[in-house]
Amino acid sequence: MGRVSSLSLSRPAVARHGWAQAFGAVLAGLVAMGVVAALGLWAAGAAELPDNAFPRVVAATVVTAVGGTVELSGNAGWLAESDAGLTVIPLSVTLAGALVLAAGFLRPLRHRAVAGAGELAGWAARIAVLWLLALLGLSFAARKTFSLSLGDLGEDALSDLGDLFGISLRVGFTTNVPATAFFGLLWLAGVLVLALLVSRGAPLPGRLLRFQESVRPAAYAMVVLLLAYVGLGVVIGLVVAATRGHPADTFAVILLGMPNLVWLALTIGLGATWNGRVDGPFGLPMPHVLDEVLRGRETAELNLGTLADHDGRVWWLVAVDAVLLLAAAFVMAKRSPARMRSWQHAVHMAVALALTVLMICLVGRIDTHHGLSVLGIGDLGGGLSGELFLRPEVWTAVGLALLWGLLAGFLGGLPARPARHRGQVTEAPPGDGAHGPGR
Repeated sequence: MGRVSSLSLSRPAVARHGWAQAFGAVLAGLVAMGVVAALGLWAAGAAELPDNAFPRVVAATVVTAVGGTVELSGNAGWLAESDAGLTVIPLSVTLAGALVLAAGFLRPLRHRAVAGAGELAGWAARIAVLWLLALLGLSFAARKTFSLSLGDLGEDALSDLGDLFGISLRVGFTTNVPATAFFGLLWLAGVLVLALLVSRGAPLPGRLLRFQESVRPAAYAMVVLLLAYVGLGVVIGLVVAATRGHPADTFAVILLGMPNLVWLALTIGLGATWNGRVDGPFGLPMPHVLDEVLRGRETAELNLGTLADHDGRVWWLVAVDAVLLLAAAFVMAKRSPARMRSWQHAVHMAVALALTVLMICLVGRIDTHHGLSVLGIGDLGGGLSGELFLRPEVWTAVGLALLWGLLAGFLGGLPARPARHRGQVTEAPPGDGAHGPGR
């Protein structure tokens, strides 16, 4: 008994992370995404879709939030054909799922310094298997075809044709299952790896411990930066909803696409340029100045200069970027070892910010279009067709992020030098062997 007790006391308590815990983490992530998507779509008016299509639309939104592909289709028999496409990631839903899944992944790994690579891989594999099954279920649920009157398109002539021939428009959506499975698993891998990089309390395999001093503080600072922008955007959105009317539309933006807007603003404040176009009934959500710049041109540039031509307050984006980047650099330096030099802070911040901006450029793209031809007569235009796309100049944005990161990392690390660093060992007074790490 004495030997068993001594062995049990010498081993740290390890939380279980088997199939039940993996199921709980996956279920919690899906519920979070589903709730955010449902509330956002309800605020946007999707609950009024015919044929009880709302739950299917919620499933499709969750699929697109993890990088899955939803394909649109439609026709009116021999009378008309439609062509439509949609590529946009509702990043509010994505963020909600990522935060909950990361928390569920990290929870059983608390209070440990080191974990074997096999153990971490096994724990991640359990979550991945259940996540894949959930993605397949969502992919088959996110399919729906329903009928609309041609008069619902707002064109009297089409309404008359539909009444004359007894034809209604059938529109629908379906998912590309292989693409959804691939990108969904890739998204999950990114979330789990980022969770390990960001969390100071998460264990790493022994071979990777030497990288945590340079990688973890920078990764944590970038997550704080992105969440700070989202928080700031939510506050501004709530103020807009309370003072300018149309609260449902504003809440739809908050619950579906707030990161899409504020992370776009982050890159524009750094000096990046996005190319885009708005045509037809499509429109970008608040602020309205985005729509003004992009509408009516074949391809328009969206940057500080073009936005300032419509609203001079856009220059505040530069100031907000500067303040929040310096704060993020300070946080990074504060969590880094005291022996880290200023130029090292600058390099770490530059690399981290460049990778963050690259991620924003990849997930922040928008490409959507629709058109309708009747009796084989091309695209009718007017209210029956439209196009909206927004694409970044990627490498210019990444280069600017490197420059901003170098400057912010160097300056932000200076005030952190005299501050005490967690884990820094102070010199013990003579004769005092009990003096431990300073905090």
